[in-house]
Amino acid sequence: MKITIITATYNRKYLLPKLYKSICKNYKTYKDIEWVIVDDGSEDGTGELVDKWKKEAKFKIDYHYQKNAGKMKAINKGMKYVTGEIVIEIDSDDYLLDDTLRKINEDYENLGNDNVYGIVYRRDIVGKDTTEFSKLDGKILRIFDVYNKYDYDFDLALTFKSEIRKKYDYKVEKGEKFITEARTYYKMDQDYDGLLIKESAIIGCEYMDDGYSKNIDKIFKSNPKGYLEYFKECLGYINKDTLFKKRLYFIKHYILFSYLNKKSMVECIKEAKGLNNKLMVALLVVPGYIKSSRF
Repeated sequence: MKITIITATYNRKYLLPKLYKSICKNYKTYKDIEWVIVDDGSEDGTGELVDKWKKEAKFKIDYHYQKNAGKMKAINKGMKYVTGEIVIEIDSDDYLLDDTLRKINEDYENLGNDNVYGIVYRRDIVGKDTTEFSKLDGKILRIFDVYNKYDYDFDLALTFKSEIRKKYDYKVEKGEKFITEARTYYKMDQDYDGLLIKESAIIGCEYMDDGYSKNIDKIFKSNPKGYLEYFKECLGYINKDTLFKKRLYFIKHYILFSYLNKKSMVECIKEAKGLNNKLMVALLVVPGYIKSSRF
């Protein structure tokens, strides 16, 4: 099966060579690949670097440039150019571990469940122990439950059946540039059985100081409409298996973003999904709005 790697990048010329070299190394053991790059308005010479790679690489590199609009819109654009049966989104500060693409193909060849929308693997994250993920190896689970029933708190490496992944854009609200990928994944959960869990690591990464993971408060403040919709949707996904601390996390953030979107307390309570959630919101909305005013 053909595998498409898709990367959105913005002024990451200094990081991309590590990813490129890892793809080249993987090509030695698995050759049916392509790399789709969407440049989100870089001004550091990224395009010239990629042009050089296109001339020397033995695999297809499909490069597209857009005016800066954010990572999510860049990925949405890039998905239109995906021609592989399997797609994996890899950030510019990530890199493939050795023999990753061959392993992914083998796992998909043996998948055998048409209602599974992909396979999720572990990431090797510098400074973080992710080996506990092995407890879920071989299970088919919705991503919502991986994070909110089994309490994993680190980024995973998700791969998708392209024909399914292309049905779901990252929905970014008007005037904003970012929303968590989980908003899309949780929607996919509703339509399919989930993803097959594989404990093996396929991606290595180190969070950069200019990356999303280390700038979450700034991202929250810059994208309040999208995050309000996301947390509102999450209240509707909560089930009997959802950990209480996760329910509380969703409710607290739903209140925060209701405040940031200038919703009245009455509107905040009224728009919460689920009777139990409404009751908890009603109990927490006053202290929540007071705390949110200092955010």
